[in-house]
Amino acid sequence: MLIARAPTRISYAGGGTDIEPYSAEHGGMVVSAAIDKYFYVFIAPNGDGALEVSSADYRAFLRYGANGDPIGVGGELTHAEAALQYVGITRGYSVFMASQVPAGTGLGSSSAVAVALIKGLTTLKHVSLSKTELAAAACEIELGRLRMPIGRQDQYASAFGGINAIHFSANGVRVEKLEVPSGTLERLQQETMLFYTGLLHDSSVILRDQKARMTDPQRSNLENLHAIKRAAEMTRDALLEGAVERIGPIMDDAWEAKKGLGNGITNQTIDSAYSAARQSGALGGKIAGAGGGGFMVMICPPDRQGAVETALHAQGLVRADFNFDFAGARVLMNNVAD
Repeated sequence: MLIARAPTRISYAGGGTDIEPYSAEHGGMVVSAAIDKYFYVFIAPNGDGALEVSSADYRAFLRYGANGDPIGVGGELTHAEAALQYVGITRGYSVFMASQVPAGTGLGSSSAVAVALIKGLTTLKHVSLSKTELAAAACEIELGRLRMPIGRQDQYASAFGGINAIHFSANGVRVEKLEVPSGTLERLQQETMLFYTGLLHDSSVILRDQKARMTDPQRSNLENLHAIKRAAEMTRDALLEGAVERIGPIMDDAWEAKKGLGNGITNQTIDSAYSAARQSGALGGKIAGAGGGGFMVMICPPDRQGAVETALHAQGLVRADFNFDFAGARVLMNNVAD
C-alpha cells in the first residue's frame, strides 16, 4: 500500500487576491499557514485489473471495469477521476480517500485532495515532482481540467507546508518562506483560535460572484481587494518583525473589506459569533476560505481565550485544536511493488 497526505491551511490575509483576473492585472499576495488537518490517499494494487475509487467523506464508490466503462454510486469523485487521467493510471489499483475535516469548510480541503492525489499517484509512477511542480499540477487539475472558479493559494500552501507569503502575478506564483524571529511562530500558534461554525458553504457560488464583480464597473470590488492585499503585506511585515500583536487588528480591518467582495460571505450566525468573540477579547479574525460558513479564525491573547471559547460555544461553535505543518505534502508509506 501507498499512503500519501497533504495538509489543509489557515489563511491569515490576502484571500481573493489570488483569483484571476485580479492576480494577473494587479498582483496578489496571501499569507497562510499549513496545518495538521490532513487529506489522506490510500492506494493499493487491485488484483483483478479494475480501477476503483472510493471516498469516506462523500460516501461514494466508482469502479472502472476491464473495458474502461465507469460505474459509480454516491457523491463527487471528479478530483480523483481528473488526477488519474492526468497521471495516466487506468487500471490495476484501488484508491481510497479520507479527510480530517469536512468538505466545504474553508480550509482549502479540495485543493489538498488534488495535491495528495497527485503526490501519491506520481510516486506510484516513479515520478518525482518538486513542491512547485506538485502545486502547479494540482492547479491544472482544479483550474484547468475541472474549471473550478478558485484561486491558486490553496494548492501551494498544501504542497509546500509552513508559513508563507505566496505571491501571484501574470508571470506565475512565487512562494516566500517567512524567516521570522525566534518565538514568533510559537506566539502565532498560541494566539490563533480555530472554531467550526457547523455551516457548510458552496465556495464556487461565492467565488463566481466575486470574479464577476472584478470586471463589472457597476458592482466593482477592486477597492476591497486592494485593501485585502494591503492587509496581506502588513501581515507579512508584522511576522517578519515578530509583531504578532499587530495581526489581529489587521485581520479585523480585512474582514470588513472581505464582506464587501460579494454575496454570501457572511450571515447573521457568523456576524453574531464574530461580534461575541470580539466582545470577549479577540483582537480580530475572519471566516476561513470563501465565506458563508466553515471555520472561523480568530486572533486572541492567551489570557482571553477562555472567555472567547465560552462565548462561541454558547453560539454553537466548536473549537478545533491544530498545529502548524512544516512538511507539506508527503508520502507516509510505500510498499507497492514495482
